[in-house]
Amino acid sequence: MKTYSIGQIINYTKNLLVNDYFLRSVYITGEVSNCKYTSVGHIYFSLKDEVGSMPVVMFKGSTYQGLKFKLCDGQAIIAKCSIGMYEKDGKVQLYATDIRLAEDTEGRLNAEFLKLKEKLYNEGLFDFEHKKKIVKYPKTVGIVTAATGAAIQDIINIAKRRNPYVQLILYPSKVQGEGAAETIAKGIEVLDNMNLDTIIVGRGGGSIEDLWAFNEEIVARAIYNAKTPIISGTGHEVDTTIADYVADVRVPTPSAAAEIAIPDIMTSLNNAARLRSIIDNDFFNKLNSYKSRAELLREKIERKSPKEELSAKKMRLSDYREKIDKLMLDKYDELKLFQKESERRLHTGMRDLYTEKRHRLQLDITKLNGLSPTAKLINGFGYITFNDEPVKDVTSVSKGDEVNITLKSGIITAEVKKITNHNKL
Repeated sequence: MKTYSIGQIINYTKNLLVNDYFLRSVYITGEVSNCKYTSVGHIYFSLKDEVGSMPVVMFKGSTYQGLKFKLCDGQAIIAKCSIGMYEKDGKVQLYATDIRLAEDTEGRLNAEFLKLKEKLYNEGLFDFEHKKKIVKYPKTVGIVTAATGAAIQDIINIAKRRNPYVQLILYPSKVQGEGAAETIAKGIEVLDNMNLDTIIVGRGGGSIEDLWAFNEEIVARAIYNAKTPIISGTGHEVDTTIADYVADVRVPTPSAAAEIAIPDIMTSLNNAARLRSIIDNDFFNKLNSYKSRAELLREKIERKSPKEELSAKKMRLSDYREKIDKLMLDKYDELKLFQKESERRLHTGMRDLYTEKRHRLQLDITKLNGLSPTAKLINGFGYITFNDEPVKDVTSVSKGDEVNITLKSGIITAEVKKITNHNKL
């Protein structure tokens, strides 16, 4: 079995490419990417299309000096090449001897896109420190898009489903063709002066020509200069425009922009209503139970009431008074002293008995109040929930979470600043 070295295989393959008459000189079209000018003057880049890409080198020389334009990424070109192999890594590559720009709109637009992108990037229009925070619960949302079409209908449908109370304000604009960029920029300016909470800018997907209005510098600067947070929802997942880079938030579609701008409060409201019903049922069940217990205690208290004993003593007092009247003539002074002593003892006994019964009644009332669910929410006490669930342990929350503290008079929303776990001390 005969074997060959890697070098032999590379040389054999290289000779096949070099000796192929067709591959000695061929015109190849494609888009420039990864373009680099070396310090010695050579140009390295790749030519790509929808199928794949190939590395290309153009060496410094008389042909290179004849280029009338600067080669850069995104250009559509026609290159006269030969095909060979670089022995060091065994890769097939193209050796360009002549390059000219292809007369195609997409290549020209790609070049303009990359040129403007680089310019605005260098000016800082894409910097994250300039991005504004989207309002969490907006009342008014502006929309810059076509008055007809799927984009505005999708936004309206999503708004009705998620939060029908949000006011939508449409600035109808052209989204493609001549004058579209100017109307989009004007729409952003008009809505920005209305002090809205959020602005959505976008349209459905399309070709680079269809989306070109959103690649214009006037639109980019209008977005950057706006005081209102702007969400860009232009095209589909694969489409990216200059407006996307400048906007405070970029999403792939107008529908996604609507979902970012408008919170889903209807689901939250429905969940809150369901939880309130559960809490109300549980509360009234416990309240009825406490009422039954209170009624039993009231009956016990009435059975131990001092009313009957007081009536008996009043009758005895009346008897004493009759006896005193009979003896008044003979022993007036003695009877008078006796009457006073009797009344004093009677009142003292009644007062002590009344005080004892009242004290016991107060203890029973205190016990009842201790069993009341609302009594637990006074004197600084409350209960804490996170994501509508009671917080039973410090490990249920994390630093930065928002929790709700329910007191008797209302609810406090607080942010967790520090957590101390006593079980780890």
